[in-house]
Amino acid sequence: MVSGLINENPIVYEKKERRVRAESSNTDELSAEPIDQLEIFDILFLLSLLYIGSFVSPEHFTHHIRDIKDPEHPYSLEELKVVTEDSVEVDDDKSYVRVTFTPTVEHCSMATIIGLCVRVKLLRSLPARYKIDIRVAPGTHATEDAVNKQLNDKERVAAALENPNLVEMVDECLLPSFE
Repeated sequence: MVSGLINENPIVYEKKERRVRAESSNTDELSAEPIDQLEIFDILFLLSLLYIGSFVSPEHFTHHIRDIKDPEHPYSLEELKVVTEDSVEVDDDKSYVRVTFTPTVEHCSMATIIGLCVRVKLLRSLPARYKIDIRVAPGTHATEDAVNKQLNDKERVAAALENPNLVEMVDECLLPSFE
């Protein structure tokens, strides 16, 4: 966590109840399953195991995008309403995912880190065919355009991920909380 909090007293909301997905009628383990809004919001930490040939049942999946920790507070992005299920857009046919997040304050200095955490989580979890678009909700941040440009520029993201301090902060935010 960071010292000198930007938002010392954020509003903390209750987490939504996790929904159990219905069993797929598709028995072919090698066929591609469609990805939807709920799956992105509840994106699973061990999903990558499916792409290296191992089958893992859904009950083994433990970490979700909704559980990414805020870099400043001991709360999840869901608890702070930075990310909601409604803020996720998915077009599986076009392999496109957009996550729009809402910082807790207009001058949040952690907005880029939060967006980077969401991007890294999706990059690590989704098949490479997906285009990922991370955005700050319109009108919710003082430097919205600059943050959006930084989060969606592949070279800037790659440079950020070469910084060991940033990678450590991102990895800390992505650690499972086991709640």
